Amino acid sequence: MKKLSSWIVRLHKWFLALWVVMAVVLGFLAVQLPSLLEGDGFRTEGEYEKVDEVLKKDFDFPESTLFLLFEEPSEDKISSILEMVEKRVSPSTLLSPLDDSSMIKNDIAYASIQFTDPAVDIQRAIHEVEKVIQSEEGVTLTGAPVISEDINKASQEDLKRAELIGLPVALIVLVFAFGTLFASLIPLIIGAVTIICGFGVLSLIGQDVQLSIFILNIAPMIGLALSIDFALLFINRYREELKKQEKEEALKTTIQTAGRSILFSAVCVFIGLAAMSIIQVDIFMNIAIGGSIVIVFAVLGSLTLLPSLLYIAGPHINKWRIISVRSDTSPKWRRFAEKVMKRPVAVSVAALIVLSIGILPVTNMNLTIPTIDSLPQNYESRTAYDTIDDTFFSDQESVAYAIAERQGGWLSLEGLEKMEEIKEELGKAEIVQEVSTLYSESNTDSPDQLSKALSQEVTRSRLEPAVNRFVSEEKLVIPIKLTATANSKEAKQLMTDWDQKEWSVPMMFGGRPKFNQEIYYEIENKIYMTLAVILVSTFIILMIAFRSIAIPLKAILMNVIGLASTFGILVWLFQGGQFGLNPSDIALILPVIVFSLVFGLSMDYEVFLISRIHEFYLNGKDNTTATIEGLATTSKIITSAALIMIVITGAFAFTDVVPVKQIGIGIALAIFLDATIIRLLLVPSLMKLMGDWNWWLPGSRQPIRKKEH
Repeated sequence: MKKLSSWIVRLHKWFLALWVVMAVVLGFLAVQLPSLLEGDGFRTEGEYEKVDEVLKKDFDFPESTLFLLFEEPSEDKISSILEMVEKRVSPSTLLSPLDDSSMIKNDIAYASIQFTDPAVDIQRAIHEVEKVIQSEEGVTLTGAPVISEDINKASQEDLKRAELIGLPVALIVLVFAFGTLFASLIPLIIGAVTIICGFGVLSLIGQDVQLSIFILNIAPMIGLALSIDFALLFINRYREELKKQEKEEALKTTIQTAGRSILFSAVCVFIGLAAMSIIQVDIFMNIAIGGSIVIVFAVLGSLTLLPSLLYIAGPHINKWRIISVRSDTSPKWRRFAEKVMKRPVAVSVAALIVLSIGILPVTNMNLTIPTIDSLPQNYESRTAYDTIDDTFFSDQESVAYAIAERQGGWLSLEGLEKMEEIKEELGKAEIVQEVSTLYSESNTDSPDQLSKALSQEVTRSRLEPAVNRFVSEEKLVIPIKLTATANSKEAKQLMTDWDQKEWSVPMMFGGRPKFNQEIYYEIENKIYMTLAVILVSTFIILMIAFRSIAIPLKAILMNVIGLASTFGILVWLFQGGQFGLNPSDIALILPVIVFSLVFGLSMDYEVFLISRIHEFYLNGKDNTTATIEGLATTSKIITSAALIMIVITGAFAFTDVVPVKQIGIGIALAIFLDATIIRLLLVPSLMKLMGDWNWWLPGSRQPIRKKEH
């Protein structure tokens, strides 16, 4: 790090100029990011995708569907609105309640606007339909594309709201940490540059890769929290060194110490994000990409832009004092550490009991894939969709689709017999309510009867629409109504059973139950590999950093316990509907994302604290004294850094998109537990209990320790 620090200090003007150019160029691209985001990211390559493609290509299932909800409408109103809609957007199919009585119930009706051409600009179509109904009372546009667009809007509003809450509070925390406005503003500048550059690069990636709308909130959440945290730790060490030496040497020492800690911390966070991409679901890979990009900029900014600004500022870093801050709070923290380490067993047991109480609700965790529930209820598209669903589809829990393929087709007698056989086999499942085939549509009971009907010209022409709906050359589609919801264990198990069954013809399954089964299956099968990569990699990095076996093992164990406690509290909060929250299941993505992110983020403080303890230990202090001094010198800054992390991520508690709210609260809660119970109580008590064994590494010679004078 010595050569690197000299190089960075020597070329500080060039680095500053480069960052200005990057911020301007990438800032121009950054504003385009929201328009490039679409979908919730819940997509994985599997049978569901193949079936969906067959349904659209061979059976004219729509690429996109919009719904118009009519409340207390007249026939003339429905007719005139649909006529204008058809003129403006030219849909492939327009299903009107005036032509289908099942689309009207009491004073509520709905129309379906379908597009089968994948080249249709669905956003333009949405805006055109909105123009038609903008002055009409009791008419609302909804459907998956509308809800997706509204979630995008909500995410942008949420980001603004979180920034308006988080950044001013973060500035206040920084002022209390540093006392001067100048020093407090620099971390915010680093954070802003990190997000601008990160968004710019994501905009370039978004030209070729479909990015989830949730990345708009999660990427800045990670980037702001980390970059401000890194800057806080860096500036604090620089101000310490500035009291002892000239600014050039002070910067070099800071890069070699705090910079090293930042690098190790960033690597730990990066590993957590990279491991997430093992799960081949788009949202995890998107967050891994977005998070990794902002981490890279946070680290580069902390090690090049920040030193450049500090070099130019020099002693002026202490200008514009707002409040008087005690320059040395170590005596207070030293007394606290001494008290903790006098009773290490009692403190450890008490801390573990508190964390264990938090873990208890985890057994009741209900995980679900976020759908329309992600959108706040105050959005019209959400309420309209709920109204249509409750009024017209409440008796239909879910629908699966089977695609069967047979050489020779399905309309011969042998094909019809095979069709009946498959229908009977599918209908045996307990949760199957109805299996729709050509038989049900033609009101025939046997293959012979249906074969005769198809062989006669008069009846064949009458059956032609039904034949086209179910049969396309060698492919047969079979809609299957289930009495279980798509997210239920029974529906997912049925999809698994059918996958494993030996069918007489090639079969594929799709529909929402299959979609959910594949997402859950992918996560369940890859989560252990993800955890293993995070745990093993973190262990190796910390072992190399501190030449110890005990320290990485303790860090990993404490992180796992802290995260388990976090998940339990989240279950209590959200599923229990505490503090005015609407009761909701936990988003399926939350445990993976929070674990992967927080495991790395919390190592930020672990590395910073243990690095200082290690410094004191190598300088001749015994294990107990080194731990006390490490805590005394770092606790204030760790507490401030954790508070900023909590503020930045916790600000997303005030957002409307439920999964983002859960992730923000989850990260903030995990950091709070880590910075208080774990970092201030468990770490020192366990360091005391293990003594010099903390620094033992088998087969390795420990660095020579200086003798204490």
